[in-house]
Amino acid sequence: MKNTITQTKLKNGLKVMLKEIHTAPIISSWIWYRVGSRDEPTGKTGVSHWTEHMQFKGTKKFPANMLDKAISREGGRWNASTSHDSTRYFETMPADKIDLALRLEADRMKNSIFAAKEVASERTVIISEREGHENEPLFRLTEAVQQTAFRVHPYHHEIVGDKADLQTITRDDLYNHYRAYYVPNNATLAVAGDFETKVMLKRVKELFEKIPKGFMPPRLARPEPEQNGEARLSVEGPGETTFIQVAYRFPNATHSDYFPLQVLDSLLGGASGLSYKTSRLYRALVDQEYAVDVSGWSEATIDPYLYRITITNHPERKPDESIAALDAEIQKLQNELVPNDEIKRAVKQARAVFAYGSENITNQAFWMGYAETFSSYEWFLTYLNKLAKVTPKDVQRVALKYLQPKSRVIGTYIPKGAEA
Repeated sequence: MKNTITQTKLKNGLKVMLKEIHTAPIISSWIWYRVGSRDEPTGKTGVSHWTEHMQFKGTKKFPANMLDKAISREGGRWNASTSHDSTRYFETMPADKIDLALRLEADRMKNSIFAAKEVASERTVIISEREGHENEPLFRLTEAVQQTAFRVHPYHHEIVGDKADLQTITRDDLYNHYRAYYVPNNATLAVAGDFETKVMLKRVKELFEKIPKGFMPPRLARPEPEQNGEARLSVEGPGETTFIQVAYRFPNATHSDYFPLQVLDSLLGGASGLSYKTSRLYRALVDQEYAVDVSGWSEATIDPYLYRITITNHPERKPDESIAALDAEIQKLQNELVPNDEIKRAVKQARAVFAYGSENITNQAFWMGYAETFSSYEWFLTYLNKLAKVTPKDVQRVALKYLQPKSRVIGTYIPKGAEA
């Protein structure tokens, strides 16, 4: 994988990252804004995600009804998403059509309209999205666990926002949020694909450098105090299946323990989509019929977040039996050094997932910008080497440090059968 990239800052503060990849006549362009649900105060939860939706409602130059048609007519695809820490937009186009994507992003960085009528119709869309999530047992459980884990830090609320806020956020709230955060000095443009760097940089400057710099928006800083004691909760709702979610405190992506914890996750939960049936938790819980399924999940974040283990409980077992089986596996990691060959296999799996997720042109452009939101591209480039250096002692140390009952939240979803 060619890793040479050109990085520069325009006069208005926009970070530009360019990577030539000449394997196919395709270019992928991503623009990242450093704003997400962690930047939302109480009363405005969901405002980042809603603002993202409004970016598809058009500008004078690019009215909403022509946007989709224009991108698909040129054989491209585009989308956007909001996370805890950032909001990102991308277009992947045939190489000779990328100018449309660049013109569109430069225009909607400062000229989105936020028409009152569009805000009103999108309110209905987002509230129904929120209500759709509420029909899912795992969403209900995950939200309850997250709200219990974070009392102070804004990771407390879901990205979609709380319904109370979705009902009261105004057009001006959305527009002011857009104007505050969608400024070039709060953004990164990452472009990868079949282009010549000099030509691309010249075009990017023509389109983006005239956009005025804004005030650097403040980021909410509300560190979560230490948890002193296990918290347990239950959520009741429709369905036939019991779910358990165990959430441990996890360090942020730039912490040195992040990498041994990725190996620990691979050991416990297996690599997503890659032979996870050989993982320790699958063998201990699913093979022994405590659970129907089990998975681990973590996220690269700016601030410390969570490592969640989600168990789909076996209908013949009580939740406490499954939690005891989970605890027995965690204690093994804390009490016994993992054999070297098992560490090597877990590292290999974690590397394979990482490599698979970063091989195509769209994903390469994604990683350039993504790593920049919480660290730098160097984080991405050194990821595999840092994984390879993880030792059995590292895994034991982080298992002892982070997988402690006193700092975890256990949530159980109790099904009440199908509601009439």
